Amino acid sequence: MAAPTLRSRNWFGRQDLDGFVHRSWIKAEGFSDLMFDGRPVIGIANSWSELTNCNAHLRQVAEAVKRGVLSAGGFPMEFPTISLGEVLMKPTTMLFRNLMAMDVEECLRAYPLDGVVLLSGCDKTTPAMLMGAASADIPAIMVTGGPMLRGKWRTEELGSGTDAWRLWAMRRAGQLSDEEWCEAESCMSRSAGHCMVMGTASTMASMVEALGMTLPGNAAIPAPDSRRMALAEMTGRRIMEMVQEDLKPSKILTAQAFDNAIRADMAIGGSTNAIIHLVAIAGRAGITLPLTRFDELSR
Repeated sequence: MAAPTLRSRNWFGRQDLDGFVHRSWIKAEGFSDLMFDGRPVIGIANSWSELTNCNAHLRQVAEAVKRGVLSAGGFPMEFPTISLGEVLMKPTTMLFRNLMAMDVEECLRAYPLDGVVLLSGCDKTTPAMLMGAASADIPAIMVTGGPMLRGKWRTEELGSGTDAWRLWAMRRAGQLSDEEWCEAESCMSRSAGHCMVMGTASTMASMVEALGMTLPGNAAIPAPDSRRMALAEMTGRRIMEMVQEDLKPSKILTAQAFDNAIRADMAIGGSTNAIIHLVAIAGRAGITLPLTRFDELSR
């Protein structure tokens, strides 16, 4: 199979004024001539933010992806995206999911990228990034941030998010002192990463894996686990293969892939928000996904 024509050569492979300027501007960042020898340029779309605990470790994940891209002979270039922090963003992150999808899509269209690794984590960041990638339709693969470590307070194991409501009920009932309330608060969330319960973030990480848009095993590896960095490095190598295969989201996000995701959602007892997001992703992929299909596959 002949290697596909690289989009990035329209920027960096030209020997005219535009090519001169494009290469010169990137050389200003310290890159050598070797990086413009015709190798694929791989974007790393990073939704890292200190305002989004789920994604607070994605800088380190990005470095692991870069190692993989470089080891496979590519030119990795990291860029930021909007980051939607479920806890802090008011009134709701859902107002901004489509805006983030547009952000990702337009960056992928506008820049000299031959493929992209999407780094997501928090609830809406995962579907938003996948929606944008589906619309841009360049080779793409995702690494989600992974679940945080479970909390422990006294003899109890705490599920981030879920147990907050139970503890708040105890607090209102006068069953927790100020000291106990503060103590529980400090024990609830023990690391970067998304909620370790089967909420929207864990569900959507599972959905993306079921759709075929991550490497196997991505959804369940805890955020601080060294295996997540190893998986990120492998993802950097895999996107290089996908560029050579011209393997785009349009070839992966088929009707059968969405059926697989729906079945997986039913099997894990996933968040009902998966319905909203899967329908939106399917729309970007040109797949009709009526609600009746969820009902059919659930029976």
